[in-house]
Amino acid sequence: MNSRGLRSQLKDSVPVAGLCPQGAYGVQDSLRSGFTSVKNELLPSHPLELSEKNFALNQDKMNFSTLRNIQGLHAPLKLQMEYRAARQIQRLPFLQSSNLALDTLRGSDDTIGFEDILSDPAQSEMMGEPHMMVEYKLGLL
Repeated sequence: MNSRGLRSQLKDSVPVAGLCPQGAYGVQDSLRSGFTSVKNELLPSHPLELSEKNFALNQDKMNFSTLRNIQGLHAPLKLQMEYRAARQIQRLPFLQSSNLALDTLRGSDDTIGFEDILSDPAQSEMMGEPHMMVEYKLGLL
């Protein structure tokens, strides 16, 4: 089968980047479509990887549904409102927040996890010029 016959059969289908190159000479046109990212094309290396990434979200959903079944609709709504308010508490833009209020609400303030040890604020890349960061946050720059 020649390429015209195949192209006429695929006329109504959705183009796939790997099968239908966009640029001349069969090479992807990086100026029009951007660079390809191998990270976006990778599949999870283990079946539990997606579950572990969403562990906190899944645990919150389970806790909210249990709380709703036991106490009614008002309890999870009140707790979600408190979570949202605790997430909005911030320090100055050049200081990293400890999120102590959110950890207290979730009950994880007395546990030491992986991120507690390896996320040292002194080694953070967020340190910059404080005056410029505050002016940017306030919209003055």
